[in-house]
Amino acid sequence: MGPLGQHAKAAEGYYMFPKLEGEIASRMIFRGKERLVWSLNNYLGLANHPEVRQADTEATATFGMAYPMGARMMSGNSNYHEQLEQELAAFVGKPKVLLVNYGYQGIVSAIDALVDRHDVIVYDAESHACIVDGVRLHAGKRFMFLHNNLESCEKQLQRATRLIEEGGNKGSVLLITEGVFGMTGAQGKLKEIAALKSKYKFRMLVDDAHGFGAMGTKGAGTGEEQGIMDEIDIYFSTFAKSMASIGAFFATTTEMADYLRYNMRSQIFAKSLPMPIVLGAIKRLELLRDRPELKAQLWTIVNALQQGLKERGFDLGKTSSPVTPVMMKGSLGEATALVVDLRENYNIFCSVVVYPVVPKDVILLRLIPTAAHTLEDVAETLKAFSEVSDKLKAGEYAGDEVVSMS
Repeated sequence: MGPLGQHAKAAEGYYMFPKLEGEIASRMIFRGKERLVWSLNNYLGLANHPEVRQADTEATATFGMAYPMGARMMSGNSNYHEQLEQELAAFVGKPKVLLVNYGYQGIVSAIDALVDRHDVIVYDAESHACIVDGVRLHAGKRFMFLHNNLESCEKQLQRATRLIEEGGNKGSVLLITEGVFGMTGAQGKLKEIAALKSKYKFRMLVDDAHGFGAMGTKGAGTGEEQGIMDEIDIYFSTFAKSMASIGAFFATTTEMADYLRYNMRSQIFAKSLPMPIVLGAIKRLELLRDRPELKAQLWTIVNALQQGLKERGFDLGKTSSPVTPVMMKGSLGEATALVVDLRENYNIFCSVVVYPVVPKDVILLRLIPTAAHTLEDVAETLKAFSEVSDKLKAGEYAGDEVVSMS
C-alpha cells in the first residue's frame, strides 16, 4: 500500500480523501458540521464569485459540455480558445500562449516534448510531482540540485554543460524550477538562476502554479514579482489555483509555442477543453486582471495570518507567498490527535502533511489564506493554534498510533 496507503483504514475519509460539502467558501461542511476551511487553493476567492458562476452557467446553457468535439488540432479549436490564449499572453507579457487541458498532464507532456536523449535536465530537488514524473520519462541525463541552493544549481549546470560538450554539442540544457513551491511557500530563486545564463547556456522552464494571480504587482506571477519574466523561456501555470477551474497554459516565444502545439502528445491526442471551461477562464482572467482589490484582500489576510502566527512563536519556514506552512515537532499519532482536536473542537479544517513528505518527527499544517477569508477568521484561527500548540507541548496528544476517525 505504500507509506501513505498503509494508514488507509484509519485515515481514509478524515485525513485523506475528506469530503467538504456545500458552497465553496471560507466555511464549509465537514461530516455534518460547519468548519472554517484553510485547505483550498482558491487564492482570489473566484470559485464562487457571482460573475464567475453566471459566466459558467450561461456558457453551459449555450454550448453544453461537449462542444467543441475532438482534439484541438483536428476539430476542437474555436475563436474563444484563441481569445483566451491571446489575453493570457498579453497579461503575462509573452509573445504567445498555448492552452492545455490539465496542469499535471501538461507539464509532464511538455517536458517529454522539450527534450530528447541528447539533452540534459537540471531541476530543483523539491519540484512538484508533475515535474518529477516528467523528468522520469526523459531518456537522457538528468541532474537534481539541492532545493533553492545556487551553489548546487551551478554545480549541476557545470556537469550538464560538460556532458553536452563531450557529446559533440548535439543537445541542450533544460533547467526546471518553480515560482512558488506549494508545500513550503518559498519562492524559487528565479532571478539568481536567470543570472547564471551569463555563464551557462540553458533554457529555463518555470512552473508557477501557486504564483500566477497571487504574486507580482498585477498578479502576473513570480516572474513579475522578481522582475525577470523576460528571462523565463517557458512560463507555465495552471487554472486550478487562482483561477479556480481546470486547465493550464504555457507562455513563451512564438516559435516555442508552435513547437509545443505540434509535439505535445497529450494535447494532439486529447479532446479540447469544453467551451464552458474556456469561457469561464476568460471571465476569471478578466476579474484577476481588472479587480486588483481581490489580490489586495488576499494579501491582507496573508499578512494578518502569517504575522499573527510568527508573533505567537510558530515556525513558518521560508514562505514568502500566501502558502502558509506551520511546522511543529511531533509523532504521527500526535499529528492526527492535534488535527482531530482542531476539526472537532475548534471547527478548523486545514491540511496535515506527515512522513514521507516531511521528516518523521515533523507535523506540517498547511494553511492557504484566500480573498474569501476575513480578519475574524484569522483571529479565530490564531487563538485555536495557540491552544493546540500548548496542548502538544504539554503532551496531551501523546501517542504513536494514528487516531482513527473511520
